[in-house]
Amino acid sequence: MHHQYYQTQQQLLHSQTGGGHHHGISVAGGSIHASASSVEELTSFLPTTIPPPVTTFTHPPAIAYRPIRPSDLNILQELHEALFPIKYELEFFSNVVHGDGIISWGAVDLNKTSDNCDELVGFVTARVVTATESEEADMLGYELGSPERTLIYILTLGVIKQYRNLGIASALIGEVIEYATSLASCRAVYLHVISYNHSAIYFYKKNSFQCLRKLRNFYYINGHHYDSYLYIYYVNGGRSPCSAMDMFTAASGFVRSLFTSWIPRFFWKNETGRNLKYSKCKEDSSPLSPSNRLDHDNACV
Repeated sequence: MHHQYYQTQQQLLHSQTGGGHHHGISVAGGSIHASASSVEELTSFLPTTIPPPVTTFTHPPAIAYRPIRPSDLNILQELHEALFPIKYELEFFSNVVHGDGIISWGAVDLNKTSDNCDELVGFVTARVVTATESEEADMLGYELGSPERTLIYILTLGVIKQYRNLGIASALIGEVIEYATSLASCRAVYLHVISYNHSAIYFYKKNSFQCLRKLRNFYYINGHHYDSYLYIYYVNGGRSPCSAMDMFTAASGFVRSLFTSWIPRFFWKNETGRNLKYSKCKEDSSPLSPSNRLDHDNACV
């Protein structure tokens, strides 16, 4: 999935929040040269899960959600610099606020002072990609190889510390899913999570994302390779390539082929009196071709 910002922005993305999580994201096969000097420094961006800090407000927050716009440029840049251990180029932020190839939503607190009541306290950015653009379309789901199908790839997700544990991140993800559902061509929302980011993994599972694959050596950070999990949320009838329906279809075809090949052999045997030699069923036999079976080293189990 060699998209413009997947490689050039050196993405270790998704500073998640609802419960406070950070997600490592990157293009498949891409490299990340993070500014942090070590994995320990990178993981220091992962908030502790026990116990979460108690947030106090002068007034109860009144969170509203809206598209990110040009006036958000400075605060959006500041939030990314504060939440992520890498530096994004100005072009990325410009494209976000102008909606140039990137869709986005922001969370604001209407109960903040009048001077900054419209200032972002959270955000999510994403990109609509066609199935032909995504190198992972075959593993993402049924019929996604069709050129008219689209997917939404989540780029960054973040909430400032004071507003975490209020469900804001889940609501932002909900905005993305609602938008994906409104696109008749869209079949899924997906993203990558670095394998050691357990908080992010918990967050996406809680929000009904499915772990589809474990991708070996997906990230390259400071001279070391790290695995990634591919998480997906299906919409508009999209489904896993190994869903129950696909398994049933494949199995039915296999049984049908056995039946049609057995009938003529049965009659041929009776007419000739010859004994047919059938190969024994091996333990690794399957109605699915090897290309359709999940490799357990790569599947999420």
